[in-house]
Amino acid sequence: MDKSPDAFRTISEVADDLDLPQHVLRFWETRFTQIRPMKRGGGRRYYRPEDVDLLKGIRHLLYDHGYTIKGVQKLLKVNGNKFVAAIASGDLATVEALAAASNEDGGPKLAAGDEDQIVGRAKPPASRRFFSFGGNHDETPDVTIGKGSVNKEDRALLQEALYDLLECKRLLDQVR
Repeated sequence: MDKSPDAFRTISEVADDLDLPQHVLRFWETRFTQIRPMKRGGGRRYYRPEDVDLLKGIRHLLYDHGYTIKGVQKLLKVNGNKFVAAIASGDLATVEALAAASNEDGGPKLAAGDEDQIVGRAKPPASRRFFSFGGNHDETPDVTIGKGSVNKEDRALLQEALYDLLECKRLLDQVR
């Protein structure tokens, strides 16, 4: 029997939904003060729907985008719980609105290149042009024929694409 979307979830239900062990959720409670499940007698945890959304956002940032715990803590501090939850749901309009609101409040905007925020290389923003194609068609592309013809930005994009492909290969090899 499925629960209502507004129903509280136990730690085992949330762990199954997020494909995580329960001890990871307990650990995250110690690192993210924003995660506050309701605890009943005997210490049994019950997660509200907004708690589950926040956990999905944290998981998405940590596992899919390579953020460190410290980086996610900064995002939560600067932009709030709704911002992180909106990232996991893919609601870009809400993400942009909440980020703009936090900037208007005078809060410092978190740069994507903070060294302690992201493990490895930062992902380019979704609106970034790919290899000088798209965007303004009046511009001439920086890519030319010959040795050393790829500009620095495109070289970084190629290196990132290579990294992503190698990661995909590693995941496929694990499945075999």
